[in-house]
Amino acid sequence: MTSMFHRSVLALAAIALLAGTSAGNAQQQDKNRTLKKYESGTKEFWTHPPDDWFLGDETEAQKGLAPPSGPPTGASDSELANIIKKVKLPPGFKIEVYASGVLAARQMAWGDQGTLFVGSFGLGNVYAIKDNNGKKEVKTVLKGLNMPTGLAFKDGALYVIAVDKLIRYDNAEANLDKLGQGKVVYDDMPSYAAHGWKYIAVDKDGWFYIPFGPPFNIGLPPTSVSQIRRVDPKTGNAEIWALGVRNSVGGDVDPRTGKLWFTENARDWVSDDLPSDKLNMISKIGEHFGYPYCHQGDLPDPKFAMGHKCSEFTPPVVKLGAHVAPLGMKFYTGDQFPADYKNNILIAEHGSWNRHKYQGARIVRVIVGPDGKNPKQEIFASGWLEGDQGYLGRPADIILAKDGSILVADDWAGAIYRISYSKK
Repeated sequence: MTSMFHRSVLALAAIALLAGTSAGNAQQQDKNRTLKKYESGTKEFWTHPPDDWFLGDETEAQKGLAPPSGPPTGASDSELANIIKKVKLPPGFKIEVYASGVLAARQMAWGDQGTLFVGSFGLGNVYAIKDNNGKKEVKTVLKGLNMPTGLAFKDGALYVIAVDKLIRYDNAEANLDKLGQGKVVYDDMPSYAAHGWKYIAVDKDGWFYIPFGPPFNIGLPPTSVSQIRRVDPKTGNAEIWALGVRNSVGGDVDPRTGKLWFTENARDWVSDDLPSDKLNMISKIGEHFGYPYCHQGDLPDPKFAMGHKCSEFTPPVVKLGAHVAPLGMKFYTGDQFPADYKNNILIAEHGSWNRHKYQGARIVRVIVGPDGKNPKQEIFASGWLEGDQGYLGRPADIILAKDGSILVADDWAGAIYRISYSKK
């Protein structure tokens, strides 16, 4: 009679054989699967895109790559405590959790009375964070909006951009429990959800720079997108300020010159190492930054270059690296950090998906003069990425606090961090 031990061993061997066969079949099926391809150059695609529109046209080398999903409830306080222990910073800097439970946190804006407003990706929420005797209270003040990632605060009003509408909520800090419907102040925007989420940068005249991404990975874009507009929120007047922009989700006005600098996410499905994402500067109205003809300033698109040369377009100030996904950025204008940080650019890199070994998920410091020449970049904060694809967090925006520290929004962990400096 066969012993129970032997029967167990045989059963386990059978299970292992079946599992190996299943895994082998799955691998073979994936290998045999045709590459995903999208006819994205039609209005039907833009207005009714498939759920995985962002995948673009797969390549054999990168087949199967797709964006990862973060924890739906964010990270717990104990998890956040462990995460910040892993964040690496230059000497003298420290990181702490400013607020938790800020799910899918994106762009931040300060109210005049110290309220921190935070937009969100995917959830439709806008949050307000109040400091109650050192304890942060997170309140959801708006719900059900269409991707309200971008915020600005001006003259007592909160402005929220939700894909195709710029909405103003007057006297916002006094009405956190009843912001109401708000007033639409600008809506000359396409309703494409694809790359339709936006951040806002405010200039010295109170006009808003607003980016408009194309509704696909690569292609000839509709004439209303792949651009940055400058919008007057008081009148609704607007002008096209830059062209040839693929997907910008972050920008800031240089305090030295008044010029707009912005981050740009380059196209996917070329390779793990191409093309590089970018940091750009607009020197004059109407500049063209290359999309879809040329990427990273020197890489003609294999299909859409169509005879154009990269020399026709404005090159980036900095190549940030392939698939690092730069989002929110700020010029550091505070006085708390060391003096050599003054007017440096700090960029929140959200991190890769269209790459086998992710990179990004960090904050990068760019040291550059107002002319954009001789830039230098270095890693300022890292540690939100473990191994090849293990995200602990994904920085999405940066804002300067009144005391000269910075706050960092993390839409993966659903948290806001505070990074400060003190001499030892």
